[in-house]
Amino acid sequence: MRPAPLLLALLLAWAALGGVVLAGLLPRWSWALAGALVAVLALVDLWRQRRRPSPGVERDVPEALALGVRREIGLRLQSGQAMQVQVFDLVPGGWPLESLPQRVQLRAGHASSLHYHVQPQQRGRFSFEGVQLRIRSPWRLWWQQRTLPPALEVRVYPNFVPLTRFALFSADQASRLVGAHVKRRRGEGTDFHQMREYRIGDSLRQLDWKATARARKLISREYQDEKNQQLLLMLDSGRRMLASEGGLSHFDHALNASLVVAYLALRQGDAAGLFAVGGERRWVAPQRGMDTVQHLLRASYDLQPQAVATDYLAAATEVSLRQPRRALVMLVSNVRDEDIEDLLAAVRLLQRRHLVCVASLRERELDAALEGEVHTVEDAAQAGAAALYLQQRAQAHDALRAERVMVLDVTADALPAALVERYLAVKREGLL
Repeated sequence: MRPAPLLLALLLAWAALGGVVLAGLLPRWSWALAGALVAVLALVDLWRQRRRPSPGVERDVPEALALGVRREIGLRLQSGQAMQVQVFDLVPGGWPLESLPQRVQLRAGHASSLHYHVQPQQRGRFSFEGVQLRIRSPWRLWWQQRTLPPALEVRVYPNFVPLTRFALFSADQASRLVGAHVKRRRGEGTDFHQMREYRIGDSLRQLDWKATARARKLISREYQDEKNQQLLLMLDSGRRMLASEGGLSHFDHALNASLVVAYLALRQGDAAGLFAVGGERRWVAPQRGMDTVQHLLRASYDLQPQAVATDYLAAATEVSLRQPRRALVMLVSNVRDEDIEDLLAAVRLLQRRHLVCVASLRERELDAALEGEVHTVEDAAQAGAAALYLQQRAQAHDALRAERVMVLDVTADALPAALVERYLAVKREGLL
């Protein structure tokens, strides 16, 4: 309970009255009477405020919150008495807020609504601890702070907003929205799709001579990429993915990109799965159908990178045991030269059954260090260290390519397009 400005003003006036009394302009009993009157008013107002019932509060939160996405949250307050309140919602995790606190004048028997915006800064499970109200007393002499229910638990998922946007487009159009450069080669594929009239550019092997004889015009077979293939996304959740860019960790960038390529694979009729390795392990077996996106989100929303070394060989062994069917395995990590021996052993084991692609995230600061101007000895030392590091990194990538592993050396921003392009290239070339 804190004094309101009106009570402070009364106390100040009472103090000023004391100065007048000391000057002999008024009798002392007038100052004592004024003090007693202020005290009685304050105590009665305090008593009335403590007996005053709290307003009812309801919170309207979206069913799903996404990392880094600004969302609107609503509060509805209702009271049996007229009162003025200041409202602040106890948002979890120190997330950025807009339009809070707010001052609301409640009318007796009427509901008042207010809205504010919040932007989650981390994935996982969080709680709104309640709604904090500062309520002005009936005579406006006090402010009382109360924390009211409802407390609410929420889940913050990876950024699935791009997936909802892709739903409006075909798989090819969605691939282009990601930034992937899709190369189409008409008439090629492994699965028969349909018969149609011959078009200029069709190869002779596409011609169906029996159908041509019956129709008395050239008829071509049209093929499409094979469906019901397997895609397994291996995400490194170890210490290599703790680096942060653009407000997100490398692991968050990798998870968002993996969801994009998994979504497009499902749209193509393939099965998609996920395996998190390094820190806490999560396994979602490859499965078909757009409901798989929900399984992937639920399995990964609270995964966080941990400061542990990733055992690539143990992860590859587990994949070999869990995934008997041939699949395109996309490992997303940050390849360092000190990890290369373990990684090479892992990909050799995977290649006995699967097609392997390694996406290695590169920090943008490294490129900036090489491209920046050198003015001081410190600048030269930084550029030299970055060049040496990138050289060692390139040697590690060359060692993987020597084992016939597809390697993607990309920044976090370019990762979604790179994964989609590689997946579509594998489909187009019939490598699975």
